[in-house]
Amino acid sequence: MTNKIPVECQVCEFYEELVQRLAFFQSITNEIMAKKPLDDLLDDIIESSKSLLSAEACTLYLYDKENKNLYFHIVSGPKNVNVDRKTVPIGEGIAGWVGKNKKPLLIDDCYSDERFNAEYDKRSGFRTHSMLCVPMVKNRDLVGVLQLMNKIDHDSFTEIDLDFSKALASQCAVAIENARLVEIELKDEQLKIELETARNIQQKILPKKLPAFTDIDIDVQLIPAKEIGGDYFNVLKIADNLTLMFIVDVTGKSVSAALIVSTIFSFLQTYLLLNKDEFDLNNFVDSLNKFLITATTPDKFATAWFGLYSHDSKKLESISAGHNPTYLFKKGEITEFSKGGLFLGSLELPYETEIVQLEKGDTIIFYTDGVTEAMNDDEEEFGDDRFLEMIKNFPNENSASLVSGIVSEVIKYRGYADQSDDITCGVFKVL
Repeated sequence: MTNKIPVECQVCEFYEELVQRLAFFQSITNEIMAKKPLDDLLDDIIESSKSLLSAEACTLYLYDKENKNLYFHIVSGPKNVNVDRKTVPIGEGIAGWVGKNKKPLLIDDCYSDERFNAEYDKRSGFRTHSMLCVPMVKNRDLVGVLQLMNKIDHDSFTEIDLDFSKALASQCAVAIENARLVEIELKDEQLKIELETARNIQQKILPKKLPAFTDIDIDVQLIPAKEIGGDYFNVLKIADNLTLMFIVDVTGKSVSAALIVSTIFSFLQTYLLLNKDEFDLNNFVDSLNKFLITATTPDKFATAWFGLYSHDSKKLESISAGHNPTYLFKKGEITEFSKGGLFLGSLELPYETEIVQLEKGDTIIFYTDGVTEAMNDDEEEFGDDRFLEMIKNFPNENSASLVSGIVSEVIKYRGYADQSDDITCGVFKVL
């Protein structure tokens, strides 16, 4: 006589197992939804999926929207499994089909499914029998695909397994996107800290206070467009009777430009240490150009204006390296220094020097293109003509007042438009 388990008992066992499984599912989803680094989360998803669905192996793919590929995060399963393929084009294979159609698949015999690519088994030495493959979707957007292989102690996965996997995949999609957002926030915060550090370093290489003079009046103001920028200036006493002033504008913005500014600062310190007693402006500019050619990439260069003032003779030696014109305001008339050469860091060509005799009351205005190219809300530039007209109409004030007035006019013109470039302006006046 055969002992049969009553139907009522079978139903009770089924529901008891289902309740236990639901409790396990709840504990798994709570663990998955906890805040953690993305890589740790993906590892937890793979191990939890295997445990919940009693799978021999599990593969998790994340979706790359730009390349429209699925790529492996990791393959979890027997130690002898080794999958060397890293990406799967969307639509290719079972995972690609699930990703493209955003529909789950329950397959009892993978080798009988034409979408199955047996190359994976050949490469890994793993034998795939049954498979459960589900898309991870959030707000109709594909996040990835979860693929479970070979039901342990059973021939294939069940419809209940499919329901659990779909519910789990939905939770996983939310958790992955949340983890990505947390990583972005952390990276943004770290970037802010690094930029602030870089800004503090760059502020240190700018002169905190200009040298004091009795025969000239000079002031320079720099307003960066971002935390760090590509404008740089300095005013240095080379000797008792010689003062070097210069302004530099490096192409590009932010980190790359700031690195070149630091490079120029380092060169300046080294050059002055070696040549301060016999300083030659033309040699200085030529040497800086050669240094930047070797120290920077071809797409990076700098424009600059250099002025060397002799306090004894009141003569100014000027070299422009592809920079905006430097203006001399003399007895109501404006002229510009035009001699020099190409911008720094491009080609080894000679620079031409211009020497101008200055007199009491002569004023020199030097600046970067952040002044004349400042744009308003209508994307109209401040322009050279407006700048020149403004200089002509400014009263005969000290250099600091003139610089503040120029900068204020530019900011006023820009209005609510974003500052697109660093603004640097300097005024040099003979007393």
